[in-house]
Amino acid sequence: MSEEAIPVTVQILDKDYRIACAAGEEQSLMDCARMLDKRMREVRQNGRVIGADRIAVMAALNVIYDLQKRSTGAEADTERLARLQARIDSAMSTGNDGAGLDAPGESV
Repeated sequence: MSEEAIPVTVQILDKDYRIACAAGEEQSLMDCARMLDKRMREVRQNGRVIGADRIAVMAALNVIYDLQKRSTGAEADTERLARLQARIDSAMSTGNDGAGLDAPGESV
């Protein structure tokens, strides 16, 4: 069973784009278009990039850079949580009363 695409019109840098979108995803698409429009306007206002295609590339690079930073931070948090969980599991299995769970320089 394939979902039928719904045409959605979004505006980016004062230009309309008609994009096919899965039913129920219209709001998400419009939110993304607003975010891209905002980023492109910021790049254009910087004044160093001229031309809509170059503005779009710079805005896309900025968005991907931000996503990559968030992803890297989330991976570090996941690894830290896994280490803490292993320490908790170890303390629980040895019957430790919780003393010594805090590693030097690390807090929850």
